Amino acid sequence: MNHPRQSSEDLRLVWVYNAPVVSTLAATSRLAVTEGLRNAGWQVILVAEGAAGRRCVRGVEVLCIPKPGVYLLGHCLFHLRLVALLAQEWSNTDVVLFHQMSAPWILPLRLIRRLIGGSGPMLVMDTRDVSQRPYDARGRLRTMYYDFAHRLANSWADGQTAITRRMAEWKQIPSDQLWGTWPSGVDAEDFLSVYAARAWPSGREPIHMVYVGALLPERNLVPLCHAVHQANTRQMAFSLEVVGDGPHRSALEQAAQQAGERVRVVPAVPHHQVPALLAEAHVGVVSLPDPGDQKFRVSSPIKLFEYMAAGLPILATRNVCYTDVMDSRGFAFWSESASVEDLFAALCNVWRGRGALKDMGFKAAAVASQWTWTESARRLDGSLRGGLDSAYLAPSRVSEYSG
Repeated sequence: MNHPRQSSEDLRLVWVYNAPVVSTLAATSRLAVTEGLRNAGWQVILVAEGAAGRRCVRGVEVLCIPKPGVYLLGHCLFHLRLVALLAQEWSNTDVVLFHQMSAPWILPLRLIRRLIGGSGPMLVMDTRDVSQRPYDARGRLRTMYYDFAHRLANSWADGQTAITRRMAEWKQIPSDQLWGTWPSGVDAEDFLSVYAARAWPSGREPIHMVYVGALLPERNLVPLCHAVHQANTRQMAFSLEVVGDGPHRSALEQAAQQAGERVRVVPAVPHHQVPALLAEAHVGVVSLPDPGDQKFRVSSPIKLFEYMAAGLPILATRNVCYTDVMDSRGFAFWSESASVEDLFAALCNVWRGRGALKDMGFKAAAVASQWTWTESARRLDGSLRGGLDSAYLAPSRVSEYSG
């Protein structure tokens, strides 16, 4: 670190996001939290992929670095340009925050920092997700790369942050490296009008359920399609709209055909269109992992908070990523597992409780106010400031940064 800050002003952060800043959930999270950090006094350079130069996305300035579309080559060229940018900003930066894809490129800079007398920013890796299950050769390569990045960070990083405490434990982040955790959130203002605009079902009118997200086998949407069909053959009335794309799409389309016209699978939509979709729904369906699914246990699902902010009751399995947020809150319908039988039992509870859907949605919206990107930014701000303070106080850090 260049010098101890005597106040909260003028802290400088370079945050590396390895993707284009477009209308996606992941990009929205970086934009919203960047804005929150800037409001807290940080000077943030948010770096993303895109045509070279600075641009304004949703009111947030982003510095874009070109990345050719050739796999691996584009990754290398992006990071070579990133390292050149960091060299320019080196003496003015307090923290470089990055994710797994950038770790092998950024962490070796710690050696350069020592060679030039300990002057330079703290290098902090943030883990928000893990690689997708390896469906193909590229997926297997990405999984190996992520594993290598975590081993490297656990040995070389100045600090780490994570999306949840369980993620930090799973990735075995050393306790003296863990600066803090900051969960996902929601921009509640995007969904303010959704609850008021919704027409709730009455009598035996169909209950419309919606899922928005990736179409992957572990999200167990095919069993849900079968459960919906079973419920509709037993004098209940449900419709299900599955919105998204992914490798499990063909299996879902086949299941939808078997379930009849009450189940639809439609392509993904831009994120700004999601509130309108949720306004038409009565129940939000999150991913339906088995309760013991480790990848989900360590996560903090953004889509859950969006459903809540939209005032939707939630259909979920009892994975801890959901129970930690919703248990005993009174707006969730629980399935004990992702089996057709347990999902059908959950749908029976939804049908019996259909008269309470509106009140449950109101409770969900109220709890969502505790899970905003503003709160996430506050948590990250505290983690970074606490980590910097600890670095100044720790004798090993003092010797390193004193040159």
